[in-house]
Amino acid sequence: MPHPDRRTSDPERIRALAHPVRLELLDFLATVEDATATQCAEHIGESVASCSFHLRMLHKYGYIERAESRGREKPWRVLPGGYDLRPQHDLPSSVTAVAEVAALHMVRETERVHAFLSTLGREAPEWMEAATVTSASFWATAEETAQFSEDLRRLNERFAGRSENPALRPEGARQVRMFGTVNPDPKDPS
Repeated sequence: MPHPDRRTSDPERIRALAHPVRLELLDFLATVEDATATQCAEHIGESVASCSFHLRMLHKYGYIERAESRGREKPWRVLPGGYDLRPQHDLPSSVTAVAEVAALHMVRETERVHAFLSTLGREAPEWMEAATVTSASFWATAEETAQFSEDLRRLNERFAGRSENPALRPEGARQVRMFGTVNPDPKDPS
């Protein structure tokens, strides 16, 4: 669960994430202890200059921090606890910013799921059976929906620390992604 001070409704801070390179950098940094701009560039296929710029922007807006220097290398790491973007209902620019970042994130996750499914035939049977693509529809109040969303976030807590500390990963573990949305159907405009 994100640390309480990681929650933001600030449109400027949220819009700092509305760039595919920045989301890719956060993704990569979440899988390693730390990485330099050069290592990031090698991993995501961008130039070092581009990665350096986007890393500085992520730092400026409080998503990453400098890790301990290794000689002349100056690596970066994600801040513990992640981030939690929440629209401020009475601030339209906050609502728009959250919607834009969420839509970009959904496209990226959909592409990831598609990539997995396109290689499904090459997966070991236990990984085929462990994966799922599922959806559900139910009637709930806003309070029940908020609790359901919180329950989903807490399910991930059992795996906390494994990204940053490889020693916590059981043998045979792979990076696994969970992608879900919890939202009501849009109101009928009529």
